[in-house]
Amino acid sequence: MRRGAALTLLFASVLAAGAATGSWAEDGRRATGTLWDGPEPARDALVPAPSADVPAPAARELVSRSGDRWSAAYSAGEYEGVRQGLDGRYTGVGLWIVRGRGGRIAVSRVLPHSPADRAGIRAGDRLLRIDGARVTGEPVTDVVARLRSEAGVAPAAVGSAVSLDLVRRGTGRWREVLIRERLTVDPVTLAYDSGPAVIRVESFTRGSGARVREAVRSAAGTGIVLDLRGNPGGLVAEAVGAASAFLDDGVVATYDLRGRQHALYARPGGDTTTPLVVLVDGGTMSAAELLAGALQDRGRAVVVGGRTFGKGTVQLPRPMPDGSVAELTVGQYRTPSGRSPEGRGVEPDLQVTRPGEAMGEARTVLSGLGAGV
Repeated sequence: MRRGAALTLLFASVLAAGAATGSWAEDGRRATGTLWDGPEPARDALVPAPSADVPAPAARELVSRSGDRWSAAYSAGEYEGVRQGLDGRYTGVGLWIVRGRGGRIAVSRVLPHSPADRAGIRAGDRLLRIDGARVTGEPVTDVVARLRSEAGVAPAAVGSAVSLDLVRRGTGRWREVLIRERLTVDPVTLAYDSGPAVIRVESFTRGSGARVREAVRSAAGTGIVLDLRGNPGGLVAEAVGAASAFLDDGVVATYDLRGRQHALYARPGGDTTTPLVVLVDGGTMSAAELLAGALQDRGRAVVVGGRTFGKGTVQLPRPMPDGSVAELTVGQYRTPSGRSPEGRGVEPDLQVTRPGEAMGEARTVLSGLGAGV
């Protein structure tokens, strides 16, 4: 770390979170583990990766000794996959998966225009085998590793094939052989819902803060809905950049690192007048919770939906001699009013128990704020 690694705040330790929620993405954001909530470590701070992925015994031993549910261990290949995920790109077939009752593995989402999408795979399809290996009952992390790697070991290359056995209710069982591609996930989209502008943020990958600011400037509606539902977090610098779209300077969050307090500030000049509703749910995590809590504490937005996940700790990556990387908890962050989301989450101003009604409630709130939607 003395060779120039920047402090990294890891507010989305999704290996641990996935064990709790059972929902993981094949794109690396919820698959291989953690999104970097902070500046990326200098590349020369990492031990050179071996030519093929290897287990991470040193990192896993250190994480095991820590006894911390948010700490995580990565092999060199997994760590590189996370780094690539910061750019919103990865090598895969475009699947998000979830583990249900009885250990059943099902498709929860399919990336548009991906190999899985072109093959006709749909949300709700059950995944039975990958390259002939049974996945029912297996840990979701192992299933994801098989989707993203060849033989579950070496990181998959563009153009490599993976065989999937699936079953669909009313259709039966079938097999698809998909060719992995270099895929890109658009982290920020702007749409309109009968009046308000809806800015959807999938995750805080590199450049997403600027994309949110651009979307706010482009929004031609009478109100804005910032949709953070299912957002697992990401680079905290990007979350702060997104907050800058709606704030004019001031504190976004504070965090302690080994007993020392630090603060993160919004940039001056954000839109402080357009009525704003933030949508959250139990899948809103870490850096996304930081953003929702900041806008709520600063009185800038009405938060609507369900209580957020509750991840508010800070992790620091530690390279190991065998090329693996351990990330260990070193502190917590807090919202401007001093609240810690850790274990509590962010409580919405308006609780919505039925997810399908959240957008309608957001429009009602905007109307009450004078947005005229």
